[in-house]
Amino acid sequence: MALPHLYSRLAEWWPLLSPPEHYEEEASLYLSLLAQARGGAPGSLLELGSGAGHLASHLPAEMDVALVDLSPEMLALSQQTNPSHTHHLADMRSLSLGRTFDAVLLHDAVMYLTDRDSLRQALQVVYDHCAPGGAALLLPDVVAETFTEFTTTGGQADAEGRALQLLEWHWDPDPSDETYQVEFALMLRDADGTVRVEHDQHTMALYPRALYWKLLREIGFEPVAADFIFDAPMGEVFLMRRPG
Repeated sequence: MALPHLYSRLAEWWPLLSPPEHYEEEASLYLSLLAQARGGAPGSLLELGSGAGHLASHLPAEMDVALVDLSPEMLALSQQTNPSHTHHLADMRSLSLGRTFDAVLLHDAVMYLTDRDSLRQALQVVYDHCAPGGAALLLPDVVAETFTEFTTTGGQADAEGRALQLLEWHWDPDPSDETYQVEFALMLRDADGTVRVEHDQHTMALYPRALYWKLLREIGFEPVAADFIFDAPMGEVFLMRRPG
């Protein structure tokens, strides 16, 4: 599978595009949700599609954490940030670690599962690695019912003089299928002042909300309703527990 440029030859720019400090509040919220679903704080956690490990960098130091990603470049960044965590270069659709965890997290990497068979395979992996009585959290950016076309911008510089400016455009060229496009236009300035422009196109999944719940129930999960209100938009939240 060919990886998008942002996760391969441009991976070194990821800390400027999405810095670790942006994930602190998210990590706290996700841990609260998982603790609610399993009736106590998890002592072990598996994250599928963990990328550069910026979310994982805010997990408790004593937690047993395993991080899985398909990109060697992103895992290398994560190993620098999270040296105490276990890292696995693997496909989330076929992963088999031979163990279970108190909690399993699949964040926005689920958006790259652009056919239903791939989605079902990955959700089965989530279930198989979730201990009986454990919790799982699935966090797609958007579902078919809530998708709207939009653009966003951002950018920042680092201490070495490198800088990044971003234009990100989400649009749906074919409303009859179950995917949409995200266009990344990046202006990258190296420390010597050289500026170049990169375009990276990502194809994302766009499934109805009911499909996620249907597959999760068929696999064996029980839905859990979150017992608190979110202060900030965070896409869709599918919180569940494995019976037992």
